[in-house]
Amino acid sequence: MSKPALGRGLSALLGGGAVSAKPAPAPAPSAAPGEHVRPVAIASVHPCAFQPRKDFAADALRELADSIQAQGILSPLIVRPRGDGFELIAGERRWRAAQLLGLKTVPIIVREADDRTVVELALIENLQRENLNPIEEALGYAQLIEQFQLTQETAAAKVGKSRAVVANALRLLKLAPELQGYLRHGQLSVGHAKVILGLTGAAEQKLAAERVLKEGLNVRQTEALVARLQQSSTQAPTKSANGSKPAPSRDVHTASLENKLQERFGTKVSLRYRKGKGAVEIRFFNDDDLDRILQIAGVKID
Repeated sequence: MSKPALGRGLSALLGGGAVSAKPAPAPAPSAAPGEHVRPVAIASVHPCAFQPRKDFAADALRELADSIQAQGILSPLIVRPRGDGFELIAGERRWRAAQLLGLKTVPIIVREADDRTVVELALIENLQRENLNPIEEALGYAQLIEQFQLTQETAAAKVGKSRAVVANALRLLKLAPELQGYLRHGQLSVGHAKVILGLTGAAEQKLAAERVLKEGLNVRQTEALVARLQQSSTQAPTKSANGSKPAPSRDVHTASLENKLQERFGTKVSLRYRKGKGAVEIRFFNDDDLDRILQIAGVKID
């Protein structure tokens, strides 16, 4: 099933055609017909609140600043009017590097854009360059979906990704906040995080993550660790406040298989298994979603 092209508003803002599902590195923004590049005071340009990227590595900014010092800013910043100044749409790294150099002016292209288009472009610019960390990427998808009431499939199409990619990224936001920090800084991989998500409690997740970091466990070793933690929790249940026993943690193999099914179908999948019997429930949200799932499963509708 082919993916929908990006909306005309975003296409026009990018100054070219639709973005493909597997984009090449983003080209430098260029002026569209009727536009022109002009210098403005750097103090009149402000960062965008919708920028999904929050972490800017100091060494990478320094390298960019050195390049700008040698060659100038080759790609103008894309901005939109805001109050007495301008709000960045694309080019925050160049803007920050220019500040490091103490530049007084920067080249800009002024374009009109609504909030949704700005969010889309900010995500696309970063995702095409693959320089968002996993949590920034997940938060960007969540912002696009929640702020503009989009489905996962629609949001995925707008940024040139599959629904499965978006769904799996959003699952990372279920991690305890401290673990999200580990992902932001590259201390844990996405593979580690997926395994740790098999633990439902924040305390268990934190314990597993600390063991992974302390002992340098790989993903397979992390699976074994999570299995042991789940087994320990099942064998020694504690009573809840109302005196009832809490539900035991799930078997790691069942949770792992459920995760793989969710990645495959790009939607919520529930797997219930006990002594060789059980059920698989695959969620869909509209007819198109059902058609997509059936195609993945190889089921043809006569």
